[in-house]
Amino acid sequence: MRPLTEEELRSSFLNASTDELRLVALPADFVLTDWDHLDFLAWRDPRTRGRGYVVAEVDGEPAGIVLRAAEGSSRARAAMCNLCHTMQPADQVVMYTARKAGDAGAQGDSVGTYICADLSCHENVRLAPPLAPSEVRASVDLKIDGTRRRTEAFVGRVLETAGARR
Repeated sequence: MRPLTEEELRSSFLNASTDELRLVALPADFVLTDWDHLDFLAWRDPRTRGRGYVVAEVDGEPAGIVLRAAEGSSRARAAMCNLCHTMQPADQVVMYTARKAGDAGAQGDSVGTYICADLSCHENVRLAPPLAPSEVRASVDLKIDGTRRRTEAFVGRVLETAGARR
């Protein structure tokens, strides 16, 4: 992912109102971000419970979305994140929704998917188990690439309204 300034990051959010943009709390370590090793940027808002953010490159431009975590818990014992395809204990995967960009979002349309509760998908796919004797590194690289593609696709679905894409 290409390096972003704070201004570029804030202006990348396409499903946020002006008031929401003022409330965006950047990650505490934003200035230390190692952009060369990021496929996308995702973090939980440290000040607002249940709010998260994802910024991915869509069509070569940064596209950010504001997420809202669902309240409640699941009866399931395990769940799979739809972005990184990592199996986790059920309480570590949450339904996140994002209001669609443009007029559709203004009318209340949203998109949702199950994502790691702490939005750590980028790190989870890199925490690969030790390679089995017959396994090759390419399988980890495929997980990383798949996570990036699924994240970009989810962000793209939020932006699929007239005039929302740049």
